[in-house]
Amino acid sequence: MNLRKLIKSVVFTICLVPAALLIWRAYNDDLGANPIEAVIRNLGDWGLRFLLLDLAITPARQLFGLSQLASYRRMIGLFSFAYISLHLSAYIGLDQFFAWDAIWRDIVKRPYITFGMAAWGALLPLAITSTNAMAKRLGAKRWRALHRLIYAAGIAGVVHYLLLVKADIRDPIVYIAILIVLLAIRVIFALRLRWRRLRPSRSLEPSQT
Repeated sequence: MNLRKLIKSVVFTICLVPAALLIWRAYNDDLGANPIEAVIRNLGDWGLRFLLLDLAITPARQLFGLSQLASYRRMIGLFSFAYISLHLSAYIGLDQFFAWDAIWRDIVKRPYITFGMAAWGALLPLAITSTNAMAKRLGAKRWRALHRLIYAAGIAGVVHYLLLVKADIRDPIVYIAILIVLLAIRVIFALRLRWRRLRPSRSLEPSQT
């Protein structure tokens, strides 16, 4: 096994650790007074963390030249989707017992659930089109345009978390700040790249006297 595959295996295993710890806590009856809420919150927290980690890969590449990080982005993105899907499934199955009428009322009436569903809905097409075959079928330009939905998912995810918390909002504010920094870095580098592309054409223009 070469080094790259070994590192991928390590990253994959690390991404499974939160789920394994949650199962261990459930097995040992260590989920507190409201275990269903603990399961839902834990899965949602890790889904959002992996989503922000996925969004951090491109800025890390741009700032530090760590191009090798790109090979782990798809895996981390899929783990984010998996944890968020489990978060949603726990809400539907464990909390609401598949009461679809009540679930629909929650989506319409409770903004934090509306934003949570929006985040999952934005990630769904990204997960479906994450394979090389789908990227080839869509074409590079359309595939990249579609995968910009991850920004919408990130925004909806942190808003969902902020609206969910009723008292101490320090943790959601930290996540929001991280997202703002990550998006700002992307915007700055995009503007710099655009400026570099425009500079040669401007330098060729005749000077005005």
